[in-house]
Amino acid sequence: MAEIVIDNVSKRYENGFNALHNVSFTVAEGEFMVVVGPSGCGKTTLLRMVAGLETTTDGEIRIGGRVVNNDTPAERDLAMVFQNYALYPHMTVEQNIGYALKLRKVPKDEIRAKVRQAADILSLTEYLDRRPGQLSGGQRQRVAMGRAIVREPSAFLMDEPLSNLDAKLRVQMRAEVLQIQRRVGVATLYVTHDQVEAMTMGDRVVVMRAGVLQQCDTPQTLYDRPANVFVAAFVGSPSMNLFYATLGDDGRSLRVGSQTVTLSDAVLAERPHLASYQGRELVVGIRPEDLTLEGSGDALSVKVGHVEGLGSELMAHFSMDARAFTLDEAQGSAEELDEALASTVLTEHVRYVVRLAARCGVGAGDALTLYPTMERFHFFDAATGESIW
Repeated sequence: MAEIVIDNVSKRYENGFNALHNVSFTVAEGEFMVVVGPSGCGKTTLLRMVAGLETTTDGEIRIGGRVVNNDTPAERDLAMVFQNYALYPHMTVEQNIGYALKLRKVPKDEIRAKVRQAADILSLTEYLDRRPGQLSGGQRQRVAMGRAIVREPSAFLMDEPLSNLDAKLRVQMRAEVLQIQRRVGVATLYVTHDQVEAMTMGDRVVVMRAGVLQQCDTPQTLYDRPANVFVAAFVGSPSMNLFYATLGDDGRSLRVGSQTVTLSDAVLAERPHLASYQGRELVVGIRPEDLTLEGSGDALSVKVGHVEGLGSELMAHFSMDARAFTLDEAQGSAEELDEALASTVLTEHVRYVVRLAARCGVGAGDALTLYPTMERFHFFDAATGESIW
């Protein structure tokens, strides 16, 4: 087993495009680290650099304490699980799992023993004589993982391995992948664009945007204390409601459109730096579950646009007269990141969302009074997008 260290790594292509900018984090031995972000953020490029399939422009990649920048993929002792499984259709499951060992000229008896052991871990023993075309998507993905396990690598690299599965199977396979990784116990770097997958699987999660590492922390910390407005908007489903507001000269009253709420002592005590924003505009966030129909104190008057009944809960999309904050979806360079973080859209048809009980009786067109949980407000600098604490 070995840890993976990404130390100030950058990637710049010959055409001048900067895919990664000074990325640093460590995947500890036995840790399941997930890298997540929108398409084009550099997460797959990073994984390919660790694997040795892309060169490193700057910085170091260390595996087990050894710098591997100039090592070939074979010399890095890593096993990679791909999105498309990459199985040989003419080979049986047993032959697919043991093929890498055969290339290494491992004795047949040892190959058979390791394949049987991996098949037992993956519940594939009864399928060893079948070919990939006779298997379901989930079974094929387990075969791909079996091929990685038998190599007994220093670490696993996984590139969106569940993206080709249907929604129900994807949920099932998340648990299976985690169980397998825990049993094998090696450092795992897992790339996905699905933030729900990242939050449910990762011991820690790296959030990327435009080649820049935004935050690396536990899923709960990313959710509760996002480092900036991009992480706040990206992590969580439905997304955090984000809007502009002005902090009064008293440092306590918060003007939200034409409405005013008063911040509690607990909020001000936890975020002393808010005092420097008196009389200034900032970005405020509140998650859908932190708005309620019943409460005390200040509230927000809103109008419901449409509702989504999910059986166990109801999502009510609403409008209010606050100016909405939205992230620019375009990817760009690090220099363009600050501008993208501060981009806004103003429209009469902006929709926010609140998570309500399934049978609360709320319908389209209703006027609601929503009580925010003050302690769950999030505040961001309007110019930089950084969190205010």
